[in-house]
Amino acid sequence: MQGRRILLVIGGGIAAYKSLDLIRRLRQRNASVRCILTAGAQHFVTPLAAGALSGQRAHTDLFDGEDEADIGHIKLARDADAIVVAPATANLMSKMASGAADDLASTVLLATALPILIAPAMNVRMWQHPATQRNLATLRDDGIHVVGPNDGAMAEAEFGPGRMAEPIEIADAAAKLLSDVPHAEVPERSVGLQARTQGAASFEARLRLAPQDEEGGSPLKGLRVLVTSGPTHEPIDPVRYIANRSSGRQGHAIAAAAAAAGAEVTLVSGPVALPDPAGVRTVRVETAREMLAAVEAALPADIAIFAAAVADWRTANEAGQKLKKGGNVPPPLQLALNPDILATIAHRTDGRPPLVVGFAAETENVVEHARQKLARKRCDLIVANDVSPATGVMGGEQNTVHLVTADTVETWPTMDKGEVARKLVARLGELAKAQANS
Repeated sequence: MQGRRILLVIGGGIAAYKSLDLIRRLRQRNASVRCILTAGAQHFVTPLAAGALSGQRAHTDLFDGEDEADIGHIKLARDADAIVVAPATANLMSKMASGAADDLASTVLLATALPILIAPAMNVRMWQHPATQRNLATLRDDGIHVVGPNDGAMAEAEFGPGRMAEPIEIADAAAKLLSDVPHAEVPERSVGLQARTQGAASFEARLRLAPQDEEGGSPLKGLRVLVTSGPTHEPIDPVRYIANRSSGRQGHAIAAAAAAAGAEVTLVSGPVALPDPAGVRTVRVETAREMLAAVEAALPADIAIFAAAVADWRTANEAGQKLKKGGNVPPPLQLALNPDILATIAHRTDGRPPLVVGFAAETENVVEHARQKLARKRCDLIVANDVSPATGVMGGEQNTVHLVTADTVETWPTMDKGEVARKLVARLGELAKAQANS
């Protein structure tokens, strides 16, 4: 996102506080951010805070005398590469769908021809209301891009879909959107600011940009990436199943990061409560055998990343009816081995992806077990982590991983799963480039 200009419209919902983190994440990627705050947004965040984080004055008023002296709302609608609306409240989505223009935000959104990405955020009942779903369908038909919402706890002590996507998810979706959009013409005064910002960029931000190619493109542009995510559910009977404790957060974050890095991504996901990542082809499955079939159907691929927590066993004979208690004696369960998806693909002699990455979720001797798995499965890289209950990794938002190859072990500090995903994708971009040049 080097040098890209984002116009961020902040709607009036409790999720507006996350927009401040979104500004930070966009600027970490060397994007320039200018903000519009609706009247409702100013009840949750201030123009001062948004302006301080973005480095530019935040805009709030359609009839601002200084801005409108040179038709400021039209300039805002054109002087950017893309518009991000986060949070996109039910009211703001309704205005966009109907073409209302009664404040600065809605007027700019009506006056623009720029690509628009919205991150809906509202109460679960508001999200599920037919009017909101009609508005969403209209916006999609109009070419508006959507990220989220996620399932989660609401401010009203309710739970369900309607929680705004996390800032890193929105930043990834914005990067993916901009990967296909040419740069807008940058005024001379902005170039100087951009150069100063780039010179002062942190080492971490420069590191994230390092894998990009000579033309400034995306590190995985033109590559086909296959990712597996989530658990598998192996039926015992029509109401019970065997599964692993996986939320799918890490696998979904990797798929989103790969898409943001320019890859053509297929995500094969077990049952999760997460939305499909933006810009990713998602195939949903239930069992390990279904996952293997979907993975093989998705080949060929340049990079295959097996992050799913596949159940090792299934019942040998699934009951057609619900098993009943027979006194105090549980029914016997005969188990059968599930196919080893990672080993099956890594051992292929025909159509094996050039780069095969496995995950090792361990509760003890993490690196040692990962090395054994690397040799046994014949993959190129293992991402190993400690999933002991005390770590909170399974189902949690943070992760600590070790990258294990035949010769090296690299341990990363604890970070959120989105950051792990972005860092892993950057590393894979380096490895893919090295393979291509060897």
